Amino acid sequence: MSLFSLKSLRVGDLRPLSLELRPGECIALSGPSGSGKSRLLRAMADLDRHQGEMFLNDQSATKISAPDWRRQVSLLPAESAWWGQTTGEHFSSDCNVVMLRQLGFDSASMQWQVSRCSTGEKQRLALLRVLCNQPQVLLLDEPTASLDSDNVDKVEAMILSYLAKGHAAVWVSHDPAQRKRVASRHLEIKGKDVVEAVV
Repeated sequence: MSLFSLKSLRVGDLRPLSLELRPGECIALSGPSGSGKSRLLRAMADLDRHQGEMFLNDQSATKISAPDWRRQVSLLPAESAWWGQTTGEHFSSDCNVVMLRQLGFDSASMQWQVSRCSTGEKQRLALLRVLCNQPQVLLLDEPTASLDSDNVDKVEAMILSYLAKGHAAVWVSHDPAQRKRVASRHLEIKGKDVVEAVV
């Protein structure tokens, strides 16, 4: 059964892409810098103009409001946005404290000034912020790019645990070893084509 599917999705100069994601599945996406990976994720989140069709649980994106689609098909960008002064302002009150600890934080971190957070801390907190919304599909744009190996392990474990509950992900990664750890399929952008590649 397909959880998330694309039919002839076209964005920018890329040729149309069709794919299906099953519950629990992670597809890795790679390609040279500037090849269109981030733009493709933004199209899947219905943030950038595109052609073609997208479906969630066989329901067309055209039948789902844009805010609801983005809650269910959530993009974690390479650089997250922070609009409040403290980290806690960006979370709902029922955010999972256990998950906070799994990422190396305690409850006091919800009172931190955003300006004092490192890039890696922001990256982990942004992931938690997305997961607290419980989306069905994660669109992950290099979610571990600014992390040390210990925190990479924590983030990978958390995401894989989340996917095991029946969710799915498209994960941009330049690291072949990571792709092998997290993904069952690998798509690579080559020129204007998105092609199946070895995981």
